Amino acid sequence: MNQIKTKVGIIGAGPSGLTLALSLHKNGIESVIIENRSREYIENRVRAGLLEHNTVEVFDSLNVSDRLHQEGLVHHGCYINYNGVSQRIDFQKHTQKEVTIYGQQEVVKDLVKACLERNISIIFEAEATKITDLETSNPNIYFTQNGEENVLTCDFVGGCDGFHGLARKTLPKDSYKEYKIEYPFSWLGILAYAKPAYDELIYAYHSNGFALASLRSEKIVRLYLQVSNDDSIDNWSDEMIWDELENRLEMKLNRGEIFEKGITPMRSFMIDNMQFGRLFLAGDSAHIVPPTGAKGLNLAVADIHNLANGLVDFYQSGSEEGLNNYTKKCLARVWRVQDFSNFMTYLCHKQTEEGSFESLLQKSKFDYLTISEAYQKTIAENYVGLPFEVFG
Repeated sequence: MNQIKTKVGIIGAGPSGLTLALSLHKNGIESVIIENRSREYIENRVRAGLLEHNTVEVFDSLNVSDRLHQEGLVHHGCYINYNGVSQRIDFQKHTQKEVTIYGQQEVVKDLVKACLERNISIIFEAEATKITDLETSNPNIYFTQNGEENVLTCDFVGGCDGFHGLARKTLPKDSYKEYKIEYPFSWLGILAYAKPAYDELIYAYHSNGFALASLRSEKIVRLYLQVSNDDSIDNWSDEMIWDELENRLEMKLNRGEIFEKGITPMRSFMIDNMQFGRLFLAGDSAHIVPPTGAKGLNLAVADIHNLANGLVDFYQSGSEEGLNNYTKKCLARVWRVQDFSNFMTYLCHKQTEEGSFESLLQKSKFDYLTISEAYQKTIAENYVGLPFEVFG
């Protein structure tokens, strides 16, 4: 068995694990990342595509944002439509901030490249199998690579390995409580080679169901339709998808080759404790939000902001205050983001038949949105991301 030693052992080379490693490196703290997939796989895994103002600032501080600023699309607002009536939410007016459209796979490419250039060790195609000795000063992460068992001994463990990963499963079952919602609808999503026919994201409620017009670049669009949880992608031809998107968005789209499509269930999930001993969870390993609010990646980066600060304080001054308060600081933002994501989900999706009590309440919220700048500002400031200091 091979043994490796480092300061911080990180499980998972997604945005949270890579950002943590780079944040620690910036402060002279060594880390090793264990990733069960190949570099090619994680760099081509399509996920979120919207970065909050805070997230971009973090990447700026780590000097990994050159390509982001060259290729990312800055948006100063978005549209929320209700049966053809459109209301623009002006981010710049209400917050003096903006969001940037830049695919998560592009973020991962930039972060991996920076890690390797800075000699941060990423062990690809290595599966973490168990984490031990968490209540000691030297926890161990056991992992296999090429059929061989290895152990990574460290001072702290960053559990950044996603919803199905090992980190959360390692927490004692009596150390946390779960909260979750399974929504009664899913998203049928496509990526297509087509020039966007819109300049900002459009969230659209329609009597047939929700639709979202998003994009990844000036040549690639990302679009979604609300479908039932038991629907199958086999029921939807490309032409049917385009037709229904145009129907719900009530606009003509530039149609192009659909090169990816699938159906994703909608859910909210979180636990109320993100640490045990010297194990700290971040990102999807601790919480999932529905994509309506575009918060998943951004919430992960916010977790890492807190965790990196706590670890830096520990190594520079010996203070454990930031680490002891890690869960408390993260959960304040997690609950706010869960609420916002839940609000946007219920505002925009069809849940009951037109004319029902619930649907008329839903319409009243949109009607209020069209006349209340305070309501618009609330959405804007949550959408671009509340400052880190708010939850300090």
